[in-house]
Amino acid sequence: MALRALDNTMPTTTPERPKKVAKLSAAAVVVPAASPEGKKKKNDENSAPKPTATTAAAAGEQAVEYVRSEDLQPMTHPKAKVAGLVADLDSKDWIRACEALNDARRLAIHHSSLLNPILGKVMLAMVKTMKSPRSAVCKTAIMACTDVFESFGNILSSSSTSDDAFDKLLLQLLLKASQDKRFVAEEAEKAMRAMAASMPPLPLLKKLKPYTRHANLRVRAKAAVAMSHCASRMEIGAMREFGMSAMLQAAAEMLSDRLPEAREAARAMVCSIHAAFCNEAAAAAKGKEEEGDLAGAGADVAASWESLCSISLPPISAQSVAKIVVSQSQSQSQSQ
Repeated sequence: MALRALDNTMPTTTPERPKKVAKLSAAAVVVPAASPEGKKKKNDENSAPKPTATTAAAAGEQAVEYVRSEDLQPMTHPKAKVAGLVADLDSKDWIRACEALNDARRLAIHHSSLLNPILGKVMLAMVKTMKSPRSAVCKTAIMACTDVFESFGNILSSSSTSDDAFDKLLLQLLLKASQDKRFVAEEAEKAMRAMAASMPPLPLLKKLKPYTRHANLRVRAKAAVAMSHCASRMEIGAMREFGMSAMLQAAAEMLSDRLPEAREAARAMVCSIHAAFCNEAAAAAKGKEEEGDLAGAGADVAASWESLCSISLPPISAQSVAKIVVSQSQSQSQSQ
């Protein structure tokens, strides 16, 4: 407790210290910018933002409609569209390129005779559009591939003018089916199924075989799946033309691939080869069946198959193929 002075007077007040004024740097001073007319800019926080190039592109991609093949209608003037189709496909305007791709689809479905003379050039232009960084262009181009395969599948392998274009198209389809964009990959897989179903299996199998040794394991798997589709459609004559040993070797090589998709396709391919082989052997042994030697005919088929595997494959691969055949036979007997 402080002692009061004896003169009984009130203590004097001490002068207040001067308050410090905050120093402002030159960079912190914000001078409102004046418009050319000398007026200050208004606060436009409540106004709509101006569209940028990115938002405009996104809106454009959303505006692109993916039309199903069955919904594409015939053209009123198809000859006029054919005349400028290649130029439109090469356009730098990606919306115009998408429209041209849909025109190519309509021509392939409804006016294939008009598209046939320029099919090679159109396919090369489609390869270019499939390389586009825009997903809308890429997916529309893959949809165009499906329609081209379904309309021209029988002649693609025999046409020398479109042979080089098809090779480039096949590579792009395998790459697109192997990428991470799911909706693009699924469309590419659909196109490859249409390719395997519409094209003659023997020439397509020859085109696909080199890709089973591609550096990209996903590409190898997609090629293996397409090869299994081809093998399921091949008769024994086409298999012998390709080479039974070569087909078995390709399937056995894929059995040891890293991806389960490739291994499953290889097993399906082995089953297709075995089924065709047994059908031929059964037809050849029909005479023995008529004589009542059914057991002997079955033994001959099994012995012939084992002989083919032992000649064509190393012992380890032959054992793997034999296990697949045995498991298939057991599953068929259980289902029956």
